[in-house]
Amino acid sequence: MRMRTLLFILLMAAMAVSGFGQMPIFKRYYVADLPGMAWTADYYFTHAMHYVGAAILLALLGYAAARLAPVAGRITLSGWLRIVLWATIVATGLLRVLKNLPDMHLGPELTLVVDITHLGAVMALGMTALAVRLVGKSAYVKISRET
Repeated sequence: MRMRTLLFILLMAAMAVSGFGQMPIFKRYYVADLPGMAWTADYYFTHAMHYVGAAILLALLGYAAARLAPVAGRITLSGWLRIVLWATIVATGLLRVLKNLPDMHLGPELTLVVDITHLGAVMALGMTALAVRLVGKSAYVKISRET
């Protein structure tokens, strides 16, 4: 396994845990009561952890976008689907960050739509990534056999 892949897997695990930490499920379901897991019930810690992870993820996505841009004409359908889901996650994540600013108010309905869209896009991306991996079509770019 390449170092970049390992970093991405660890980052996604941290983002998932810190994302679930934004909902009070760890305390509610007694996960925080397990030895060594009390930090999961600390909303501010998991919130900061999610922001740091998001900053690293944005850097990785920027790197990936720079590598994919020159071959945009050869991006596969599943690649485009995952790119759209990533863009949705980033856009709704940025709206969540804006909502958390002291002088910003999105309203409860828009906040709910942003939250559900963010969570739904994350779940859809995970399921899409798993599905394309299982059927062996996980490449973002069509590989040309002429070289």
